[in-house]
Amino acid sequence: MSTRRTFLTAMAASLLGLAAGSALATPPTVEIVAMAHPPVQAALAPLRQWLATQGGKFKVVEVNVETPLGEKRLKSVGLDGHVPVLILIDGQYRHRRKDGSQVAFVNFPAIKDAPPGVRGEWTTADVQATLAERIK
Repeated sequence: MSTRRTFLTAMAASLLGLAAGSALATPPTVEIVAMAHPPVQAALAPLRQWLATQGGKFKVVEVNVETPLGEKRLKSVGLDGHVPVLILIDGQYRHRRKDGSQVAFVNFPAIKDAPPGVRGEWTTADVQATLAERIK
């Protein structure tokens, strides 16, 4: 009888642990490390608007890249110099697309009709797809 009670207690504790673990799972963190002025703010508006509609699916952190904290964050991922935008998902800015190609969320996003020097290689859809993979 004692062995059965011990077994049942252990099973109940295991199930509670599993339930608590999934309830305590942290959402992916999106860090927007960017300059706080135009044209950067306009370029990031679609991403920020989309993130705002996602409820608590993601933890969003904003850092002004032109502050000591922003400069430190750039250096922590191996970047320096003039980087107007850096998007980190769980601390990484390089990600693999579904087609196998690699994308880096650094500098401006690819914006239709953007002036030269402001059109980048990544899109808001790339960030959305990367985040969708994280919450599956």
